[in-house]
Amino acid sequence: MLQLYIGNKNYSSWSMRAWVLLRQAGIPFEEKLIRFDGFDSQSEFKRTMTAISPTGTVPLLRDGDISVWDSLAIAEYAAEQFPDKQLWPQDKAARASARSICAEMHGGFTALRSACPMNIEADLAEVGRIVWRDNAAVRKNVERLCSMWSHLLAQHGGPMLFDQFSIADAYYAPVCSRLKTYQLPVPGEIAAYIERVHQLPGVKAWIDAALAEQDFVAVDEPYRAER
Repeated sequence: MLQLYIGNKNYSSWSMRAWVLLRQAGIPFEEKLIRFDGFDSQSEFKRTMTAISPTGTVPLLRDGDISVWDSLAIAEYAAEQFPDKQLWPQDKAARASARSICAEMHGGFTALRSACPMNIEADLAEVGRIVWRDNAAVRKNVERLCSMWSHLLAQHGGPMLFDQFSIADAYYAPVCSRLKTYQLPVPGEIAAYIERVHQLPGVKAWIDAALAEQDFVAVDEPYRAER
């Protein structure tokens, strides 16, 4: 069986992408959660992951002797190993678009990711109001997200970005969580898409587990001193 190494569900957006993709697609895997206790070389997390991954980070997918240590590479590997799951859109043009927006997420939206780190169980609406007021780069990131999602939902008819659930929706699920945690303003159609993503069984299972963790990791908490 596949093994997927992840970090805390409350905080680890990159882990969420791979986990949600496999869970929502019905691909069996064994979860290996390595708690975040710090990211320096002496932390238990870093010692554990460095022993099994060349990057020392999560997520990491292991399939027998094969290791895949990047979330986008994991998505591609899953699509290749399980073609019947149709993880990418079947239409060539749509598939190219889906790959492009996943790559854009992978290397972009740095302002939003930096100012609004994922924290599923927190209510950071007040922080979100300040970030929205003071950070033009975050506003620009959200504007791009809304434009992208609106175009794809109109083009493919919803309910997901490319009609059916795909890698693209798994890839943007943590962004949906951020927008909700920080209550950043988005148009109604985008808010509706965010709610549909949150109601996907795979996403809901991740969120429920994140809420059940009851684990406060100070290194991942720039805005709170306690739960």
